[in-house]
Amino acid sequence: MDIDDYMTAIGRRARVASRAMARAATSAKNEALHAIARAIEREQAALKEANARDVAKAREKGMDAAFVDRLTLSDKALATMIEGLRQVAALPDPIGEIDNLKYRPSGIQVGQMRVPLGVIGIIYESRPNVTIDAAALCLKSGNATILRGGSEALASNTALAALIGEGLAQAGLPREAVQVVETADRAAVGKLITMTEYVDVIVPRGGKSLIARLIEEARVPMIKHLDGICHVYVDDRADLCKALAVCDNAKTHRYGTCNTMETLLVARGVAGVVLPPLARVYRDKGVELRVDAQARAVLEAAPWASDAPALGLVDATEQDWHTEYLAPVLAIKVVDGIEAAIEHINTYGSAHTDAIITEDHDRAMRFLREVDSASVMVNASTRFADGFEYGLGAEIGISNDKLHARGPVGLEGLTSLKYVVLGHGEVRQ
Repeated sequence: MDIDDYMTAIGRRARVASRAMARAATSAKNEALHAIARAIEREQAALKEANARDVAKAREKGMDAAFVDRLTLSDKALATMIEGLRQVAALPDPIGEIDNLKYRPSGIQVGQMRVPLGVIGIIYESRPNVTIDAAALCLKSGNATILRGGSEALASNTALAALIGEGLAQAGLPREAVQVVETADRAAVGKLITMTEYVDVIVPRGGKSLIARLIEEARVPMIKHLDGICHVYVDDRADLCKALAVCDNAKTHRYGTCNTMETLLVARGVAGVVLPPLARVYRDKGVELRVDAQARAVLEAAPWASDAPALGLVDATEQDWHTEYLAPVLAIKVVDGIEAAIEHINTYGSAHTDAIITEDHDRAMRFLREVDSASVMVNASTRFADGFEYGLGAEIGISNDKLHARGPVGLEGLTSLKYVVLGHGEVRQ
């Protein structure tokens, strides 16, 4: 296979399909989504058989249990796909909406219409559910999409692609509106991210090494985030119960997600009452604590410290403040107050998600204004930084860039705006 010719042909078909999708009726897009859901429901046995081949190969290669879990299409995963398609169909269609329509002194009306981005290339790794999530969101937002999943899920993604094509055809929409790259050759990614004549946006969903490569090589604009170095700052005017609940959940709810807390900042004035009970929670859940000197002193001075099992404290290094662990490891630093906390977050954070625990309204508002991240929270776990939790229905990824989309990217994040002018024969004087 000539990868250059193969990818060019996919890009050309996607561009043609994107024009049909841009004018597609909401009813047709919704019918396609429901048809895909019905097809997945009907073909569950065949999908699980294809997926079993991928899983068997992953195990042969010695992939770890977490990887295999992400790859597996269980009954629950298939049911979630089906429900997700129906939920996206139920969402309002953003395409064609006109906002801010205002009369100008000349007599014309000026507003903005929401339109699709065009062709979206999505590059992702081991999760075949992304094939359905991405297809659904791109379809509903009037875009064509090129999906390049990981080689480890090729059989699963190819089987899903056939069902997506079936659903599109049943609704009278072009099958080429959703195309899955059916080669594991890494050169296909290199070509996709440089096809500026056919692809409008790239959305990478994967590990740091993948996204770092795309940042280095891509010519097509991207919606992406590289790291999820998320912080929770416990202010000296925090409610202790809220602080314990949020800091526990933000770290231990799931370790391997980009919205998991990686650094805990605690105001010096409450470190003595906040850190000891939290450390016991983390110890019981097997979380390694990497602490600065002040945090170590507080924990080692706790009344119960000499009688309790060892906390396994590790001295934090400069690198720890820069690290997204994606593991049961947490960096802890004691800071003088809110100003030092904001300075630390803006210096070491990845502009993803950061939270403050405080009962002081002015400090909460200052934190919201001054922390330069895509999601900033007050008295809530960073784990809420998610499209579903934000009411977007679903998300195609999370962006910590400042241009176009920022934070969880749902339907509106896959659209743009153009100006529209309504006149009555006016001419400029």
